[in-house]
Amino acid sequence: MSVHDLAQELMAARSGRQAIATPPSGRDTPLDLDTAYAVEAELVRQRKASGRTTVGRKVGFANKAMWRVLKLDTLVWAHMYDDTVVHADDNAGTLSLAPMFSPKIEPEIVFKMKGPISSDFSEPATVLNSVEWFALGFEIIDCVFADWKFQPVDFVASFGLHAALVVGAPVQVTPDTIPQLSEQLSKFTVKLSKNGAVVAEGSGRNSLRSPALCLGELAAAIGRRSPEEPLSTGELVSSGTLTESMPIAPGETWTAVVEGLAVPPLTVNV
Repeated sequence: MSVHDLAQELMAARSGRQAIATPPSGRDTPLDLDTAYAVEAELVRQRKASGRTTVGRKVGFANKAMWRVLKLDTLVWAHMYDDTVVHADDNAGTLSLAPMFSPKIEPEIVFKMKGPISSDFSEPATVLNSVEWFALGFEIIDCVFADWKFQPVDFVASFGLHAALVVGAPVQVTPDTIPQLSEQLSKFTVKLSKNGAVVAEGSGRNSLRSPALCLGELAAAIGRRSPEEPLSTGELVSSGTLTESMPIAPGETWTAVVEGLAVPPLTVNV
């Protein structure tokens, strides 16, 4: 199957809410990572042709402990779009799950870039020099593959499982705050609640030991995959889940509360 045809299949499954029984990685001619990114690029082309614009990127598999098992040497990513990202008013958003299969929710740190990361990707302070602001966010992921069974190549080729991103109030990054922020991003904790009851806990270390390091790793990984466009001014980056992904259903209220980082709680009603 050609890159174009596979992109068409995945687009149709997503828009028509039709599950795919056998993911591309499990077929007679298995998908490799290079081809998966070619499919992702074709999805971007098709979405732009329909009038949509890209607004940033989301990462996947930011838990480095899983890389060897999954035969990865870095994280993976996919694009986000103007019709999938919403900004919550007063840190309380509303989101419809109607077009989704079996969505899950992930609390994440979201960055807005003020420029490319051009030097040391492994130094949090250097990475944060390229960030305009950060915020608490909720990424809603969804899977067109039956029973959520997929490999990293399937993840890349199917929009990175990205369904929506709800972004909370931004916190500006300044030269004066970068030293403290660099430390806090590796130490903060988060509690995720459903209808007032805590259902998951996590920390910044779950995102490649720090969301800032995750952002740097993303920039480095993109740079190694020519001709992929580098992170640029104005892009949003959702830096990987801070807790276990949790199933989400209509009628629920979800809240994330962070300790150790000056970012307000975020609530979404679905």
